[in-house]
Amino acid sequence: MTTQLTAPSRRPGATPPPAPRPARRGGPRGHRPWTPWLYLLPALVVLGGLLVYPVYQLGLISFLEYTQAQVSGGEPTTFKGFGNYTALFADTRFRQVLLATVLFAAACVVTTLAVGCALAVLLTRVRALPRFVLMVAALGAWATPAVTGSTVWVFLFDPDFGPVNRLLGLGDFSWTYGRYSAFALVLLEVVWCSFPFVMVTVYAGIKAIPSEVLEAAALDGASQWRIWRSVTAPMLRPILVVVTIQSIIWDFKLFTQIYVMTNGGGIAGQNLVLNVYAYQKAFASSQYSLGSAIGVVMLLILLAVTLVYLRLLRRQGEEL
Repeated sequence: MTTQLTAPSRRPGATPPPAPRPARRGGPRGHRPWTPWLYLLPALVVLGGLLVYPVYQLGLISFLEYTQAQVSGGEPTTFKGFGNYTALFADTRFRQVLLATVLFAAACVVTTLAVGCALAVLLTRVRALPRFVLMVAALGAWATPAVTGSTVWVFLFDPDFGPVNRLLGLGDFSWTYGRYSAFALVLLEVVWCSFPFVMVTVYAGIKAIPSEVLEAAALDGASQWRIWRSVTAPMLRPILVVVTIQSIIWDFKLFTQIYVMTNGGGIAGQNLVLNVYAYQKAFASSQYSLGSAIGVVMLLILLAVTLVYLRLLRRQGEEL
């Protein structure tokens, strides 16, 4: 004998059970969509004061006639519109400095990424003690102030007292006299103080990759370069995006190393970059409006490069 279970029938005239309420879009009880922004509000206020207002002032001055005469009150401030930008792009020297800045920043970014990624891979291959020594040395270079590091590098490559020329047998060769040798010297110093950030970040990303994936690629007969190119680099692409954009921003707005190591831009300004050129225009020549216009151009270039780079990655379907 079997017993059949049936759902209990509702008595005639009984009130039907209430329908379940739909879940709230805002999440848990009492949660509002703007709650995270409320927590971020103090930081946004500080960033607004430290970033938005100076950028506003920079853009405003770039549209004015603002020299030492206006600063001292001897002449009234007048509106020039795009006159400063027209004069800037009509200046042959500015175009030369802009081209030199782009090429030098590109060389610094590529070299820094290559050295940082290579050393990050090396950290995964060596034992604990060599890895610890390399990490401490790299972080020491990263923590060194730019002025101190630049001064030390100038001493190391000094034609009279520096040890590098003696070891290489170059005699009294001056690295800062020629244009390309001076840029090469500054590039070495920039890479020396920049690669630790790339190395540590990429090393952390490599350690987060499952070891089974790398072991499977090695068992399939892939070389170390093929493993990096086909397995490791694609998995590290979000991290590489971050370090690339950071390197572009840092190297494009380089100032301290060029100013200290080439004594303000080299002989006859042969080693000028945009940041040093803006400094000379604004403070050495008291043409504050032109210096501000150079700063605005640099800001727009960096924004354009970053947005284009991110757009290309999104077209490739990358999640950032």
